[in-house]
Amino acid sequence: MAGRSEIVVRFAGEGGQGVVTAAEMMARAAAGVGFHALTFATFPSQIIGGPTWTQARVSRYPVLSPGDTVDILVAFNANAYEEHRGDVREGGVILIDPSITPDASDTAHRCIVVPFDELAKQTGEARAANMVVMGGLSRLVNMPVEYFKDFVSARFAGREGVVEANHMALDLGLAHMAEEAPVSDLGEPEPPEYKQLFIKGNDAVSLGAMHAGVEFYMGYPISPATPILLYMERHLVGPGRFAYQASSEIESITSVLGASFAGKKAMTATSGPGFTLMTEGIGLAWMAELPCVIVNVQRGGPATGLPTKTEQSDLLAALTPAHGDSRLPVIAPGTVEECFYATVAAFNWAERAQCPVVLLSEHTLAERAQNIPKPDLDATPVESRLTYSGGEGGGENGYLRYDGWELSPMPVPGHAGAYTANGSEHDPYGDTTHLPARHVQMTERRFSKMKLLEDGTFESERPAAKIAVMPWGGSKGSVREAYELLREDGVDIGWFYTMFLNPLPPKLLEELQAKDLVIVPELNYQGQFASVLRSLRVNAEPITQYTGLPFKAGKLSERIRSMIASASKTPQAVKA
Repeated sequence: MAGRSEIVVRFAGEGGQGVVTAAEMMARAAAGVGFHALTFATFPSQIIGGPTWTQARVSRYPVLSPGDTVDILVAFNANAYEEHRGDVREGGVILIDPSITPDASDTAHRCIVVPFDELAKQTGEARAANMVVMGGLSRLVNMPVEYFKDFVSARFAGREGVVEANHMALDLGLAHMAEEAPVSDLGEPEPPEYKQLFIKGNDAVSLGAMHAGVEFYMGYPISPATPILLYMERHLVGPGRFAYQASSEIESITSVLGASFAGKKAMTATSGPGFTLMTEGIGLAWMAELPCVIVNVQRGGPATGLPTKTEQSDLLAALTPAHGDSRLPVIAPGTVEECFYATVAAFNWAERAQCPVVLLSEHTLAERAQNIPKPDLDATPVESRLTYSGGEGGGENGYLRYDGWELSPMPVPGHAGAYTANGSEHDPYGDTTHLPARHVQMTERRFSKMKLLEDGTFESERPAAKIAVMPWGGSKGSVREAYELLREDGVDIGWFYTMFLNPLPPKLLEELQAKDLVIVPELNYQGQFASVLRSLRVNAEPITQYTGLPFKAGKLSERIRSMIASASKTPQAVKA
């Protein structure tokens, strides 16, 4: 298969065998010399052990998804071999440990026995088995082993013994594969002219928060949001900054509200179960008009569900987490790069509208490692809080914080202005009132602020097409690949996408309402975003998947094609 511009390598075994590390190592080394790389990881919820697999997709060109088929499978045990060999494309390679007995009837794949652990022991470093694998892969992918050696030298700089052992492991793996024909030939990398970062989605969220000026972070460890807490504990330090691990999600959200009331840009991160526990506090933030950012890194549910798998099933909960009349702004990034910009936008929206904003990420983005263009900080504006400094708005009994239907500056305790941030319905000072007219006024005030958030951007392609596909969140890449497959076959279909889910950009909503059909691929059972679009008078239908795994572009393109065919046979008499 020489000349292939990309390679997909899957590593499968037990948790604790270095499976996750192997994929990231390959991707980082490839990205470091100028290739495009993306990883995907899925593992069980126990701390160690259990079936785990990851894969790295490396290409001369930008990659959008983990890939549909596998070129090379590295199976560290018999279960991994049996479970994953069916995903290896015809002509692909399977590397197995000597303890595994390959299926003699399998003529579709080249099976190569590699004594990973035995070769690693020759280096004096038993944990170097992954490097043995990398050395062998350098031959199969036709990638110079020096790429991996340079990566090791940089990664373990100052630890000569470790560097020497790993270099030896790479050479041993390469020598073991010396007679094997390459699976593909990536060719020479073409480093981009711009600077890059190799980063995971959770770290991109954290960097976005830092750029946006987060001053207070409180969170409880919960998969897959915990890395954000760990990042903040390491980096949100110094005067005026505070990061802390709470004893519960309820403590997290209430502490965030206290910090916001005190004038700080505040944030927390959790996943579905923790978000559910936060709902009463989120309702208080909506009612008292306190800006904050709540990150929900989605995982499979309900209850404990699939805590280490991906899903897009918290959208409806994110829109209306509190009881009563409330509907929160929601931003859902679709790529690792967007995780940075979406977080900055979430803070800007929170400060501008003085309300909680939900950043809706998901497991597949949180754990994805990818090289992205280094964010342009100068071109990414940060908005500050509108604060009260005295004068207009002062009343006989304090500051008229909730007077009228429009936004009012927020006082900072210790400075001008005094008011009550009340969770009950309130008068202009924040004092409790049950007057019907006042509840009407304040409800309309809270919802009218959404008009301040209609500056979201969106993508569109072939907007004249009568049928369009519109993904959301982390399914963006797979859906985009499916869309491109359909376009290559001449299918008449348009493309729309935005990470600003509520409120939708008005022009985008207008375009969607004009379509005969909007197809929404999403990772949940109910077709949640499609139902939201239908409530906005868009003729939207979902394509759903709820396996805990992302879409595969090839299969998805066939499902879209089938839906288009069905739509063409149906009289277009019913349009919302």
